[in-house]
Amino acid sequence: MRAMKQNPWLWVPSLYFAEGIPYFLVNNVSVMMLTRLGVPNGEMALYTSLLYLPWVIKPLWSPFVDIWRTKRWWVLTMQILISACFVGLTITIPHPDASIISVQQTSIGLFKWMLCLFWICAFLSATHDIAADGFYMLALSEGDQSLFVGIRSTFYRLANIFGLGVLIAIAGLLETRLGNIPQAWQITLLITSILFASITLWHLFFLPKAETKTTDTEHNKTVEDIFQEFGLTFVSFFKKKGILIALLFMLLYRLPEAFMLKMVTPFLVGSQESGGLGLKTEYVGLLYGTFGVLFLTIGGILGGIYASRKGLKKSLWIMALLITLPDAVYLFMSLFPTNSLWLIGCCISLEQFGYGFGFTAYMLYLIWFSQGEKKTSHYALCTAFMAAGMMLPGLVAGYLQEAVGYKIFFSLIMLFCFITLLVTALVYQQIPEQYGKK
Repeated sequence: MRAMKQNPWLWVPSLYFAEGIPYFLVNNVSVMMLTRLGVPNGEMALYTSLLYLPWVIKPLWSPFVDIWRTKRWWVLTMQILISACFVGLTITIPHPDASIISVQQTSIGLFKWMLCLFWICAFLSATHDIAADGFYMLALSEGDQSLFVGIRSTFYRLANIFGLGVLIAIAGLLETRLGNIPQAWQITLLITSILFASITLWHLFFLPKAETKTTDTEHNKTVEDIFQEFGLTFVSFFKKKGILIALLFMLLYRLPEAFMLKMVTPFLVGSQESGGLGLKTEYVGLLYGTFGVLFLTIGGILGGIYASRKGLKKSLWIMALLITLPDAVYLFMSLFPTNSLWLIGCCISLEQFGYGFGFTAYMLYLIWFSQGEKKTSHYALCTAFMAAGMMLPGLVAGYLQEAVGYKIFFSLIMLFCFITLLVTALVYQQIPEQYGKK
C-alpha cells in the first residue's frame, strides 16, 4: 500500500468534520427542526427514528465499498451527493402557517420531499462513514494513524458542536430576528449547504490519492465471495458463547436513553402549558450543543481513565448507575420546571456527563465480545445491534409522551432503568476480572 505524499493536517480534520455534519443533521438537528415547525411529537419521533436505519444495516453493504472503485472515489462521490441533498433540503422545506405551528399540528405530509432527501442523505452519510474510515487506514502509515486518532475524534466532536450548538443557535437567532420559523430554518440549511460544499471542494484538491496494489486480495473478491463470507461471519457471530445475554445487553442497556433522546428537544422548547420548559431555540443550541457536548466529552474521557484503572468488570456497576443519571435529571426538570438558564445548563451538563461516563462500559463490552478470529466483522455487527437498540424505542417514544405527558413519560423512563440494571447483572458474570485494566 502506498499513498501520494500529502500533509495529513490538510485533510484528516476536515474529513472527520465532514463525516459528522450529515450524521448530526439527519439524526439530531432534524428533531429540532421538525419540532419547531410544529410537527407533533409522535410523528416527529417516528420518522426521525426511521432515519437511523442506514447506520443499523450498513454492515450489509460495507464489503462492496471495498471492491468497487477506490475509497477516495467513494468519499468524494458521497460528499458531492450529500451537498446536493443539502441544497434539496433548503429548497423543499415547507412553510406552514404560524397558527398551525403554534399549536403543534403541522401535518407530516408537508415534509414528504424533505423526508425523502433526509433518507437519501442518511444512506449517503452511512456509506461515507465506511469509506472515510477505510481511506484513513489506506492513506496514512500505522504511525500516523495512531498520531491522528485523537485529531479525528476531536473534529468529529466539533461537528457535533457545530450541529447541535452552532446550527441550532443560528436558527434560533434567525427565528427571533425574522419572526418566521420556516424561513429561519431555510437560511440555516443554506448555510450548511454552502459549508459542506466548500469542504467537498477542498477535498477535491487536498485529499490524497491512496492507491491499492492490484494483487490485494480484498479487491479480487467477487460478489459471491462477499455474500459467502458475510454468511459465515453472521453464523459465527450467533454461535459465540453467551450470545443471547450479549444481545439483550446491546439492545436494552440504553433503553431508557433511547426513549428519552427523541423527547429531550421537544421538552426543552415545548411550551410550559404542555409541560415543557419553553426555552428559545438559540438557548438550546448554547446549553445542549456546546456545554452539553463538552461535558459529554469529559465524561467519556474520565470513564475511559476509570475503566483502564479498575477494569471493565469493577467499573460496570458504577457506569450502569451513571448512565441512568440523565433520566433522573429530566424527571427532576419536568417535576420542578424552572426558567433559570443556569440551573437548566447545570442539569444538562450533569446529564451529558453521566451518559458519557456510563457509555464507556457499553463500548468496552462490545470490544470484548467481538474478540476472536473475525473481530472486525463481529464488532460491526455489534454496532448494528447498538444502533437498533436506539432506533426501535424511538419509533414509539413520541406517541407514548403524547399519551401520558412529560411528567409520567420521564417517570416511566426511570422505571425502564431497572431493565438497564438487569442486563448489567446478566453480563457481569461473563466479563473476565482483568479485562480492560491497564
